[in-house]
Amino acid sequence: MGGPGGASSVHDVGDVDAAGRRNARVLAVQSLYRYDLSGGSAADAVDTVVDGHRPTRRAEHRVVRVRTRLLVAGSIENLQAVDGCIDRQLEHWDLERLSRVDLAILRMSVYCLLHQRDVPASVVINEAVEIAKRYGTDDSYRFVNGVLDGVRKRVA
Repeated sequence: MGGPGGASSVHDVGDVDAAGRRNARVLAVQSLYRYDLSGGSAADAVDTVVDGHRPTRRAEHRVVRVRTRLLVAGSIENLQAVDGCIDRQLEHWDLERLSRVDLAILRMSVYCLLHQRDVPASVVINEAVEIAKRYGTDDSYRFVNGVLDGVRKRVA
């Protein structure tokens, strides 16, 4: 998959610090949530979310935008496999019953666990838990942690 500017992975788009990578993940979750609710295009969802983000540095903004687009595109392009991994971890639940916020967090994180093997699973899960604490319900972080830990064990 070639991304914007010919980039095919988040590693081809330029360097950004850990905070920039974290911002891209948060913006990807917000974009996936917006995409899920709006039914519009993924690119429009990313542009709307990223345009509302206030970067600390202009150069970082471009890299974060591209990283966000790649995370969202990867999550959507691999949606069947990603949702299958999530669904296998659910007991007495189905995807339709999940909070849209939790589902967006899980989709982005499962995509990372499956396709960004150079990022340690512990980092992916920790960041997902932190995003769930910030944007989800009181119990979201425990739920997200449990599902992602199950996925991690299956793909290890």
